[in-house]
Amino acid sequence: MAQRRPALTRDRIIAAAVRVADRGGLTAVTMRGVGRELQVEAMSLYHHLPGKEALLDGLADAAFASIALPPAAEPWRTAMTARAASAREVLCRHPWALGLVESRRTPGPALLAHHEAVLACLRANGFGVALAVHAFSALDAYVYGFVLTELNLPFAPGEDAEAFAGGIAHLLPVDRYPRMNEMIAELVAGRGYDHGDEFGYGLEIILDGLERRLAGGGA
Repeated sequence: MAQRRPALTRDRIIAAAVRVADRGGLTAVTMRGVGRELQVEAMSLYHHLPGKEALLDGLADAAFASIALPPAAEPWRTAMTARAASAREVLCRHPWALGLVESRRTPGPALLAHHEAVLACLRANGFGVALAVHAFSALDAYVYGFVLTELNLPFAPGEDAEAFAGGIAHLLPVDRYPRMNEMIAELVAGRGYDHGDEFGYGLEIILDGLERRLAGGGA
């Protein structure tokens, strides 16, 4: 006897869309493509979602649902550090999410809950409304920008920064690029340099600035 296929639900459709996006990016996410992933006709998806825009709304919400929520009762710096690390991990695992998560005009419940939790944590820790919004914006800009760079580094799979630097050494004559050569000698050559290690350092700079603003009562 043939095994009965699980009932089609909105959650199953969104999960299938995530798999499709992970393999082929957002351009691969169509009602027909997701239907193929589920081995059903595309028309059957319309009983659960009105169309592709709703599908993309669901994808954005799925991304936010995977990012750890900062508890309001936790010290803000600890909570924002953990939340930034979680967001980075999710965005690196699902590169399609980077250009999607802040672009939707119809926010889903996970997206709204995430934004509420971030603001609630900052407000509970003494941030004024304006400073909380500034902090949220600065942290997201940093995380999203870092992930964008991280996903597009010109390193071949398995190649480290030192190997890459060696490969372009002929483009960096010392007389023209003394500071670039200084950087490679100081931080890269024989140092096991990993660009990913810069994430925590840059994040600390932003958090330090926010801490000074908070202590000074700035907006």
